[in-house]
Amino acid sequence: MDPKVAPFFDPVTATISYVVHAGEDSACAVIDPVLDYDAKSGRTRTTSADQIVDFVSTHRLRVEWLLETHAHADHLSASDYLKSVLGGKTAIGERIRAVQETFVRLFNLGSAVAVDGSQFDHLFVPDETFSIGPLHARALHVPGHTAADMAYQIGDCVFVGDTLFMPDAGSARCDFPGGNAGALYRSARKLLALPPATRLFMCHDYPPQTREPRWVTTVAEQRSSNIHLHDGISESEFVAIRTDRDSTLDTPVLILPAIQVNIRGGALPSPEGNGVSYLKIPLNVL
Repeated sequence: MDPKVAPFFDPVTATISYVVHAGEDSACAVIDPVLDYDAKSGRTRTTSADQIVDFVSTHRLRVEWLLETHAHADHLSASDYLKSVLGGKTAIGERIRAVQETFVRLFNLGSAVAVDGSQFDHLFVPDETFSIGPLHARALHVPGHTAADMAYQIGDCVFVGDTLFMPDAGSARCDFPGGNAGALYRSARKLLALPPATRLFMCHDYPPQTREPRWVTTVAEQRSSNIHLHDGISESEFVAIRTDRDSTLDTPVLILPAIQVNIRGGALPSPEGNGVSYLKIPLNVL
């Protein structure tokens, strides 16, 4: 059975979240939900996540999974909030533990954040199969952007996370801790070896001014026209392209708050004695 897919585009972070289901009154999975965050005030809001709540309620869906493709650097995850409202199990790839170790050191969090992945209800191993009601799914390990990136194959759809972008945008950056352009090339080629009609759903879209945001493409379209990864591009050529491109990119606006929340499974840091939660800003490190 092929799934029905409802996209939710957040224009602030260019993130696309998804509800994947089999129809009215069925089980569903939520992929990469966004918690709104105002960097100027430090305030969080659930406006984007509540759109998902409303959709799930309207279509009488039952949330079984809250799936993260990786610990995002560009938005805060709403998985913890949605779990509190809708239920379901939070899940991510098992390599999140390596990402946690890296960033616990960077933020000097000590024992405040466990590095065993226990903030999530389930850690997927590569190629692990699971179900979303009647839908059959598989967790694909696609490192490169980070060491822990996962893609989720559900029926004829693959939710690629930060691996591929739309063909005219190419691929994800690889200059974060644990990133590796060669690994990303190999991950992309694994995805592009799937049947040509396989639908690929992006986690982000950064469109040129000539078009509106889009987030669905196919293996065939990517292989013929992805500006970084079309057929014929070698691994060494891609690494050179990606390395040159990454050297020009700014640090993501929300990387410092996002990583601290996302390695916690979307939970905010525990409140301190005055009842307020705080994030840390390491100076002169990134």
